Amino acid sequence: MDNISYVGNADVGAIDHLYKMYRQDPESVDIGWKRFFEGFEFSKTNYDEEVPENFQKELKVLNLINGYRSRGHLFTKTNPVRDRRQYEPTLDLVNFGLEESDLDTVFKAGEECGLGAVSLREIVDHLKKTYCQSIGIEFMYMREPHKVKWMLNAIELANRPTYSKDQKIEFYKQLMQATDFENFMAKKFVGQKRFSIEGVEALVPALKAIINKGSEKGVEYFIMGMAHRGRLNTLTNIFEKRPKDIFNEFKGKEFEADDFDGDVKYHLGYTTKVNKNGKNISLTLCPNPSHLEAVGPVVEGLSRAMLDAKFNHDLNKVCPVIIHGDSAIAGQGVVYETIQMASLAGYKTGGTIHVITNNQVGFTTNYIDARSSTYCTDVAKTTLSPVFHVNADDVEAVVQAIEIAVAYRQEFNQDIFIDLLGYRKYGHNEGDEPKFTQPNLYKAIAKHKNPSQLYLETLIPQGVISKEEADKLVETYQVFLEAEFDASMKQDKATVFNFMEEDWKNIQSATLADFDKSIDTGVAKKKLVELGTKLATLPEGKNYFRKIQKIFNDRLEAITTDKLDWGSAEMLAYASLLDEGYSVRISGQDVERGTFSHRHAVVTTEDTEEEVITLNLLNDKQAPFYIYNSLLSEYAVLGYEYGYSLASPNTLPIWEAQFGDFYNGAQIMVDQFITAGEDKWSTQSGLVMLLPHGYEGQGAEHSSGRMERFLQQTADLNIQVVNTSTPANHFHLLRRQMKRNFRKPLVVFSPKMLLRYPSAVSTLDELAKGCFQEVIDDAKAKVAAIDTVVLCTGKFYYEASEKAAELGIDSMAFVRIEQLYPYPEKQIEAILAKYKNKKRVIWAQEEPENMGAWQYMAMKMRGKDLIGITRPAAAAAAEGAKDLHLKRLNTLWNNLFQFAKVKV
Repeated sequence: MDNISYVGNADVGAIDHLYKMYRQDPESVDIGWKRFFEGFEFSKTNYDEEVPENFQKELKVLNLINGYRSRGHLFTKTNPVRDRRQYEPTLDLVNFGLEESDLDTVFKAGEECGLGAVSLREIVDHLKKTYCQSIGIEFMYMREPHKVKWMLNAIELANRPTYSKDQKIEFYKQLMQATDFENFMAKKFVGQKRFSIEGVEALVPALKAIINKGSEKGVEYFIMGMAHRGRLNTLTNIFEKRPKDIFNEFKGKEFEADDFDGDVKYHLGYTTKVNKNGKNISLTLCPNPSHLEAVGPVVEGLSRAMLDAKFNHDLNKVCPVIIHGDSAIAGQGVVYETIQMASLAGYKTGGTIHVITNNQVGFTTNYIDARSSTYCTDVAKTTLSPVFHVNADDVEAVVQAIEIAVAYRQEFNQDIFIDLLGYRKYGHNEGDEPKFTQPNLYKAIAKHKNPSQLYLETLIPQGVISKEEADKLVETYQVFLEAEFDASMKQDKATVFNFMEEDWKNIQSATLADFDKSIDTGVAKKKLVELGTKLATLPEGKNYFRKIQKIFNDRLEAITTDKLDWGSAEMLAYASLLDEGYSVRISGQDVERGTFSHRHAVVTTEDTEEEVITLNLLNDKQAPFYIYNSLLSEYAVLGYEYGYSLASPNTLPIWEAQFGDFYNGAQIMVDQFITAGEDKWSTQSGLVMLLPHGYEGQGAEHSSGRMERFLQQTADLNIQVVNTSTPANHFHLLRRQMKRNFRKPLVVFSPKMLLRYPSAVSTLDELAKGCFQEVIDDAKAKVAAIDTVVLCTGKFYYEASEKAAELGIDSMAFVRIEQLYPYPEKQIEAILAKYKNKKRVIWAQEEPENMGAWQYMAMKMRGKDLIGITRPAAAAAAEGAKDLHLKRLNTLWNNLFQFAKVKV
């Protein structure tokens, strides 16, 4: 791309210096300046001569050119329904030290924009056509000159491309179908919400252009996310979902699956294949909730999963596309979190194409009240990504901007933004009255012709299409829609579409019977020793930090002494799965080492900082192990891992919180996707959430993983909630997640204290035999002597049972409920039946009364006189002072052991 010599902003003093450098050594200056200087005849001997007067004028023209490049976007014709705001200084000649009398002067500076030596009038005309018409472009802030130069060649040399007659007719058909689909639904389903695309119908040709250009440039899979506005139109006109299926959803028919609640029609996902450029191109539209922008990180995670599993990490094969609203992209913080992932090793997906359907209003909020920034897309500057602002009424400008954007994405694997400035024909939904809050805007919109009409009015005079031919296209489409409507009348129930059905075809749905007993997840002892030895053996010839070497030596010793701590068992679970062909991906803050320094899955050498991952050094046939320290984000990263899990039935995907309660920064992901996704969208996820949990006097923000919130949401076998107490049970739990032929999100309240607790160790035999135990009986209890059965969970078992032993209490049995949901009723009842002399059953927990599992267990054991022993109800999750923690723990012991007539 050498057609344009990009020289950047020109300052006369700086150019003086550059010019003198050039005179001394022509190779010492940038190629753009070299070419520029070569155009002038100066003395060859006087290295100190000043820049000639005509040369200074040339610099002013260069400044003018760069003024248009940098600020032309502020003076465009991109708003279809109202005047743009006024900005100062303008691009008038006088602001660059030039005058009207200079317009017919020929300037060599024209070479800067590919025109050659031409008059200033021609230069200005070219710049206005390029930067101040239907497309405004922001890109000059990019810091890499080769990217700036690429963009200059793409926009200044191409200017406005000429489209063929057939292409123009196709653009018209796309606009017409977008408009007429909305009109058809408005007539057939009067008063129903459909969140019409009208006002930004150009989204349809924009997405068509993304797919066409992308497939031409090597993309094989497009993964999209969008909110509700325009979604139904996108489904039928882009994803080729049959209108009859959408009409069925509008009629409110029950779904085919009896145990499926479903979702509203403008939230559902879809996957299809379309033929473009002689190739089958896959398209996926992710399902989403009403929570705006929440789907963004899900799209990115699903895209990365496809890259890892199917495309050998070729970033040009999979292209994420996220469609934003103008208010949402400016207001929702998850957008920033997601964009910050763009270049990170664990999260990059080769650049996302962001399309903004800019209605210039958010529900009832004017754009001037919706952001402080000039543009809704100013978040793009975070990653120095280019932005196109396009008048959505000019379909050819839209297609041109899209084609450049796709080519840029494929060339540089970087995010790019296309801001489609349109309007919203109706209120927030079709039943809303927008004139309450934007009366003047909606007066203008009421008089404004739709883009289909406007484009037809330009095509007829060009001789591209006649009115009669256009009418025939409309008639044909109407006949098609009527036929689809008739077909929908003959269908009794709405069709359930699992948008990832192809990837999950070998995975079944779970039933209640699947949870009656866990499957065998043991691994032969010989294999465990082999894997454990490899895990604990660092490659020779490298410099390791002394403490790291000791940790790995201790892991070897744990195998030989047959005392496996939590970290050893966890790593063996991963190693055994990798050895069996299941890949593992772990992501979260500080997960490589582990918040509590227990994992050390990644070892950094002391001198070169080379990273060593022994989990990837097991054998030549193992599956890959991925682990990444995340950016300091919960919302976007958890959403990303959920998205990854949707396309990865054969990968164990894990997100670990730094502390359990930090997950609540991602509460939307839990509520709208993880706990409800299968019931709403018929899609499974095997995501594991590790939430460090335990009351150890560390304060309100480092104690509770908020167990109660997850338990409150349990129903329909939607998730699994566990609080394991032994390394062996944790080992079997992780293996069970992959070895069963179904997937459910797994929420693990993982330990802190137990990571190195002397009593919390397991043997190789316990890993080699058996399965995950939903309930663990008290092995030390003398059954006949037990009058009180204490049900508890997690590390509280160790504290309570050891305190009882210390006090000489032998009338209490401490039974661990390792799996809280699905509720292991049969297992609990079988153990309780053993204790025939019991007088009472207690649920005891370290959490306050209004937290933890107490209220959940009380509901599950309703009518069985379950007694609750807890801390007092509290607003904060835990005490901030160690002494207060110990005081309340002492009270808890007294309340518990009163039944043994013992006072602490």
